[in-house]
Amino acid sequence: MTTNPLLGTRHLVRLALRRDRIVLPVWILLLGAIPAAVAGSYAELYKTEAERQSLTTGMAANPSLNLIYGPPFDLSDAGGFTVWRYGTLVPFFLAMACIFTVTRHTRQEEDTGRQELLSSGVLGRFAALTAGVVTGALTAAGTGLLTVVALAGAGVPVSGAVAFGAAIALVGLVFTAVGAITAQLAEYARTANGLAMAVLGIAFLLRAVGDAAKDVGWLSWLSPIGWSTQVRPFAGERWWVLGLLLGTAIALGAVAYALSTRRDVGLGLLPARPGPATAAPGLRSPLALAWRLHRGSFLGWTLAFAVMGALFGSLAAGIGDVMGESQATREMLARMGGADQIVDAFLGTLGQIFAIIASMYGVQAALRMRAEEVAVRVEPLLATRVGRLRWTAGHLLFALLGSAVMMAVAAVLAGLLHGLRVSDVANQVPSVLGATMAQLPAVWVVLGATVLLFGFLPKYATVAWAVAGVCVMLSLFGPVLQLSQVVQNISPFTHVPKLPGAEFTATPLLWLAGISVVALGVGLAGFRRRDIG
Repeated sequence: MTTNPLLGTRHLVRLALRRDRIVLPVWILLLGAIPAAVAGSYAELYKTEAERQSLTTGMAANPSLNLIYGPPFDLSDAGGFTVWRYGTLVPFFLAMACIFTVTRHTRQEEDTGRQELLSSGVLGRFAALTAGVVTGALTAAGTGLLTVVALAGAGVPVSGAVAFGAAIALVGLVFTAVGAITAQLAEYARTANGLAMAVLGIAFLLRAVGDAAKDVGWLSWLSPIGWSTQVRPFAGERWWVLGLLLGTAIALGAVAYALSTRRDVGLGLLPARPGPATAAPGLRSPLALAWRLHRGSFLGWTLAFAVMGALFGSLAAGIGDVMGESQATREMLARMGGADQIVDAFLGTLGQIFAIIASMYGVQAALRMRAEEVAVRVEPLLATRVGRLRWTAGHLLFALLGSAVMMAVAAVLAGLLHGLRVSDVANQVPSVLGATMAQLPAVWVVLGATVLLFGFLPKYATVAWAVAGVCVMLSLFGPVLQLSQVVQNISPFTHVPKLPGAEFTATPLLWLAGISVVALGVGLAGFRRRDIG
């Protein structure tokens, strides 16, 4: 038995980085490049000092915007404006990436039995946990470093860029430690991810309420995401706040290591509830089994979509305020047809955002098939009278229709809240719902690509996350980065008419639907012909 608790860590880190050599670079490039993408456009939108100075007071007076973006400390320069727009969203998504990364290389390895096999050899007690933490920390550090380099290249002050990048990276490190703790508590990877995401959701909610309601502003100081905004990059940096994030990450990491000594490999500190000796009458079909496996994530995602739809819907009527008093933006509004048109454009973008996030859920639901296959739970099932297509149908129902349900929930609530603000519920609900559901064929194209990978290249099925990430980047930031239209057309979301402002055309939707059907069919045909495992 080895006396070095970290023996083998280096090899496990190399293995983890090799397995994630596509997914992690996409996360890092996407999140690290987003803030700098808008810094260059600031000078074009707000040309005079008076226009820039009016931004801070105008944005601070809008609690709905503070709920989403956080407090605007100083929007008089490109750096401060960029940090306000992305100072809460980038840390949130980076925290998600770090949670999924550390869980994948710790608890999921135990779920599949690979960790027990490795632990039977010459491997230190803390090697597996350390490898997962190091991989998550490298993801956070890489994103923070790229953010600094990209912002500095955009011409903003280096000190503010360093503060912003450090805050982002340390938030990722904190939630890497959170993921490490939940990996010790839960017995299954999906439960560990659910617990960690619940902590992240609470942290974001505390920050949002604290920033929107000034009388309870102290709530922001209970959240690591709130601390990242309180670093105040480009607004008189508070470097000492970074110490809070670093100290919390170290403390939580120490808790994770302490908990890991109190359990055996493959078990969690919170034992799973034993099931009944015989299956319930409602659990006698592949569809019922799929519901049992997907119901937790489906309900959680649906609730998140409901909250997101309500929040963004309440912002739509006042979206013109975000543009400020700039003469350039007033001229742009006039060219677009006035305030009504900018609201329509915002609602169209909102539908696209709902669809893009729904595609992420769809990828997760579709990849559950591969997780069940790797865990050797599919082969015994297929040895019965259950056929392969019947088994996949249950999972794909949640991937395809589940994403549609979530989009509809978000759209209805967004239309309802916007309709209540403008006293036009009867027209706004169907308008927003139609604009959102028009994006559904594009979502299904992403899912078709996932099934193709699952059917023909199962070992590389997780590349589907990279496919979804590229679609996000091209759709949301392709115009900002001024990429050529040929490159932007790679994303299926680029081809969807931007309703309700644009004219409806069915041709691109039919093409997207046809591509998704072909991709799904070919992928399923590949799964029928290949070996399981």
